Amino acid sequence: MISSLSFATVCYLAGLPADHKPEPEEILLAYVQVYDQRGGGVETAFREDKQGLGITKRNKKSFAAQALVTQLNALAHNLIIWFRAWLAQHCHKLWNLGILRMIRDVFHMNAWVTLDEFESVLEITLTQFDPFAVEISDALRQLLLPAQVDVNLGET
Repeated sequence: MISSLSFATVCYLAGLPADHKPEPEEILLAYVQVYDQRGGGVETAFREDKQGLGITKRNKKSFAAQALVTQLNALAHNLIIWFRAWLAQHCHKLWNLGILRMIRDVFHMNAWVTLDEFESVLEITLTQFDPFAVEISDALRQLLLPAQVDVNLGET
């Protein structure tokens, strides 16, 4: 087995006593146990991106075009994570949402946006019947307060 973790670290993570002299089988078992304790965060993030952003549906023949699509997917992923973090400061329900649910439940919310003559946003009216509307309207109101954008609930 190949690992970048030291034996002392593996023993600590596996819960083996520091003064214990393990047999080779115990060492291997400790490494396997520590490996199995991994969170799988990277695999989960890839699955969420594939489902939420539809990454597998956009393949290009040109290397440069595929590289651009990959970078755009990374930008979309980061924007969704940042937006969730901004809103979740005021709407704690959003912390538990993944990429797919953020896109499906939050970004597809019906709303009206009122612009001024310079095309700056003046007001956002969210539909009051959406399950996240009340919480998100409060969070958006706090987030957009410095920009002086009104956020309301209504029948859109």
